[in-house]
Amino acid sequence: MKPEEIKKLDAYFKRTFGNPSLQVKARPRKDDSCELYLDDEFLGLIYVDEDEEDGELSYNFSMAILDVDLD
Repeated sequence: MKPEEIKKLDAYFKRTFGNPSLQVKARPRKDDSCELYLDDEFLGLIYVDEDEEDGELSYNFSMAILDVDLD
């Protein structure tokens, strides 16, 4: 992902969830996605999805929740 995309996503997550501790970071060796953190805790991945027909971009956030984290 491009640095300007990451900045926009970072601002979006902070604004949407009202939490300045959220941080979107680039992934090493991957350019189709980035990572979301809360302070130093990894939350999930954000993937870019480009619709080839319409040329529109969207972003998909994926977060795994382990059953041990639910206790």
